[in-house]
Amino acid sequence: MTDIKDPENTLIITTIKGEIVIGLRPDLAPKHVERIKMLARDKFYDGVKFHRVIDGFMAQTGCPHGTGTGGSDHDNLPAEFNDETHVRGVCSMARAQAPNSANSQFFICLNDASFLDRQYTVWGKVIDGMDTVDQINKGEPPADPDQMTTVRIAADVT
Repeated sequence: MTDIKDPENTLIITTIKGEIVIGLRPDLAPKHVERIKMLARDKFYDGVKFHRVIDGFMAQTGCPHGTGTGGSDHDNLPAEFNDETHVRGVCSMARAQAPNSANSQFFICLNDASFLDRQYTVWGKVIDGMDTVDQINKGEPPADPDQMTTVRIAADVT
């Protein structure tokens, strides 16, 4: 297990293939980190599928319908675009065409994707478990989608 230095700003995603540990970055995107933490604490993400996984690009999740068409019951978030580069392991919010349309869906970069920089809000980075992310079933949608079994804030895990 990872040595977690800031439990309040560490997200632990459990899948059947292993754990993914994400360091949250409230310094980059405070409203987005607050939303991710709130949804995790509400268990919103538990059982949610990875509905769009493009080999060599990214793994997307966070839609309660498992289709990429939905979000939480909360209002969409204002964009918090920042200068963090979309490199392997970076976690960023998915959105519709409108910049201020992020809600609950997010993606994890499988490879560098700097063409997304300053167009999507980076809110964290995988600090352990990229091997697990790499094993997530691919497809748009995957024929047999993997899911997040549980998503928790490290500070809440006893």
